Amino acid sequence: AVVSTQSTGGEPKRITVTNRSTESSVKTRTKADPKLKNQVGAPMSASVLEVRVSPGSKVAAGDTLCLLSAMKMEMIVASPVAGTVTAVEVAGGESVSAQDLLFTLKIEGSS
Repeated sequence: AVVSTQSTGGEPKRITVTNRSTESSVKTRTKADPKLKNQVGAPMSASVLEVRVSPGSKVAAGDTLCLLSAMKMEMIVASPVAGTVTAVEVAGGESVSAQDLLFTLKIEGSS
């Protein structure tokens, strides 16, 4: 914050200006647990180009969940198992870091 004192009509007036450009716009995300097959994490730091599923979507192993972009490459994030998408943690245009949780699935046949 920048603080300035100015005089208006002989009386000092205090002005505080907040520089919002220094505030962090980085979103802290939960990390996917690699031991859990129902959690899908980001393979590397990237930007989300497109999310192709929503909660309730049925997916087969290998189906595309989203597209990511990193270092001028596009990559597909595919479902590791057959099941139903229970949570989508990202949206197009957002940035993710390696292992950030992107999707949670209910594995087909599990209760």
